[in-house]
Amino acid sequence: MLSQKMQAAFNEQIRNEIASGYLYLAMSAYLESQNFGGAAHWMREQYKEELDHAAKLFKHVTDRSGRVVLEAIEKPPVEFGSLKEVFQAVLAHEQKVTGLINKLYETALAEKDYPAQIELQWFIKEQVEEEKTVEDILAQIEACDGKPHLLLMIDHHLGKRGQ
Repeated sequence: MLSQKMQAAFNEQIRNEIASGYLYLAMSAYLESQNFGGAAHWMREQYKEELDHAAKLFKHVTDRSGRVVLEAIEKPPVEFGSLKEVFQAVLAHEQKVTGLINKLYETALAEKDYPAQIELQWFIKEQVEEEKTVEDILAQIEACDGKPHLLLMIDHHLGKRGQ
């Protein structure tokens, strides 16, 4: 059974994961408006992944006789700038999420909640992957040096995510 402290911490992270998905969906809408359909597709895939993360945490709470209580999420921004600025924002956001996961893990350590620690190890590993993926995309965008035809090639490549 989850302690009240762990239950509250998991509920907060469920909210954070859903908010992350909402942010990526907003980025997708923005990128569509900027004619970056491939990057918009990539963001929609990221949106789905964040909701999957929330569902994984949800299941952990309910499997341990806890109660999920959903809290409100903030409206995401609607403007994001250039393709490079969008992915810089994604990287900053993923780094923030890494910090939140680490904090949740620290809570699990303090609470001596071993099942939570095991569950959260998956999320820690996932965050390493998330940050590396976005860093690689940013390196590719930066290598384009602002050349539109190269950015379109990257956009095309991003559109293949999940295929």
